[in-house]
Amino acid sequence: MPDATPPPEQSPPPEQQPEQQPEQQPQAPDSAAAWSRLRHALTARPSRGQWVVALLFVVLGFTAVTQVRSTNEEDAYLGARRSELVQLLDSLDAAYDRLSQQRSELAATQRNLQQDSESNEAAIEEIRKSADALAILAGTAPAVGPGITVTIEDPDQTVTSSTLLNAIEELRDAGAEAIQVNGVVRVVAQTYLTDSTEGGVRIDGREVKRPFVIEAIGDAHTLEQAMLFRGGLADQVEALGGEVAVEQSDLIEVTALAEEREPEYAQPAP
Repeated sequence: MPDATPPPEQSPPPEQQPEQQPEQQPQAPDSAAAWSRLRHALTARPSRGQWVVALLFVVLGFTAVTQVRSTNEEDAYLGARRSELVQLLDSLDAAYDRLSQQRSELAATQRNLQQDSESNEAAIEEIRKSADALAILAGTAPAVGPGITVTIEDPDQTVTSSTLLNAIEELRDAGAEAIQVNGVVRVVAQTYLTDSTEGGVRIDGREVKRPFVIEAIGDAHTLEQAMLFRGGLADQVEALGGEVAVEQSDLIEVTALAEEREPEYAQPAP
């Protein structure tokens, strides 16, 4: 009998695998959004932290450049020989000595110029004062100062040029530095007085009317005493029927000017 052979074992059917879905590829970002983010990054105002970082980078770069320069300068002398360095130091010392000497010379020149300038200014100031004084004495410049005003009343017209001349001489002797009559005639060294044919008085050829008003600058008390002393001007005018009034003032203004006259005979002494 044929052998009974058992049928071969059948493997169970493989389990059905679930179908794999294809992986979805990531979509590319929207180009408009990307450009928007880039524009925002470029135009956005930097924050304080970004400014600090930028400043640190600037300082770091400056320090690095300075260090490199210093290193290059030091390296320039590293390879020098001792004799060259000594010669360099000697030349620097000599240059320093020359500069020190030039500085001293310039300082001395500055002091001399300053002294000369001060001397010149002092001399110019003295010359200006002398010129002003001479102009006042010559009657070519107005003058102000303390003094007196003398008013001579002459109702009978008996006061003549000789009486006015006596008054002027008394004022000069008392130290009057500037004198004018009636505010229109300046009395100076060359002033002359004459009587006119109409019974008036002329000073330097100019008619002056009564009452006569004489203004003089000087020591007010001394000038007043020169007009009022016994036997002086006041007594002379009263004897002629007139009257003299003297008034002291802290400020007399002499504004009349004399004509400039060239000396005809006198010349500066050598």
